Amino acid sequence: MNSMRSRVRLALRQTQLLVFAACLSACSPGLDWREVRPAESGMVLMFPCKPEVHSRPATPSEPVRMGMAQCKADGITFSLSWAEVRDPALVSPAMRQMRDALRNKLGAGSAEPAASQALQVPGMTPSPEASQIHLGGLAGSGAAEADIAVFTRGVWVYQAVMLAPKRQPAAWDSFINSMKLET
Repeated sequence: MNSMRSRVRLALRQTQLLVFAACLSACSPGLDWREVRPAESGMVLMFPCKPEVHSRPATPSEPVRMGMAQCKADGITFSLSWAEVRDPALVSPAMRQMRDALRNKLGAGSAEPAASQALQVPGMTPSPEASQIHLGGLAGSGAAEADIAVFTRGVWVYQAVMLAPKRQPAAWDSFINSMKLET
């Protein structure tokens, strides 16, 4: 009787290990998270791939400094954009404009997004415009799902975006929760 119980326990443990191994292989996407400090962004965050970083200094004809870090991994595009608007009165309109321009570009236009959620990024300036939204069922954008967050620090506005063929809440949480503004 004891040997039969031992065999059943051993078989159960082996089954549990196989299920655990199968879950690990199914649950681990091709995302290789690393800390990134995009030049001139004032931000530290994790990207699941090595981003390309582009920035544009202010010029007399274009007085706004801006930049973007972006990469694609496992079919998901991750990006962070930032811009210095210089005039504090323009911060809230700039955040709305960033979010709305992306919604239009993705084909979400006037469709109502899922309810926006408050957003807290360490070091950000509190703002009623700071939020994150999810857009699903996008048409003609090359991605079916989008997560978007906008926030500010002083006269700098930021937009984080994740575009994916299907919703990836764990990847979005890893991306957005890794962000912090440098002091």
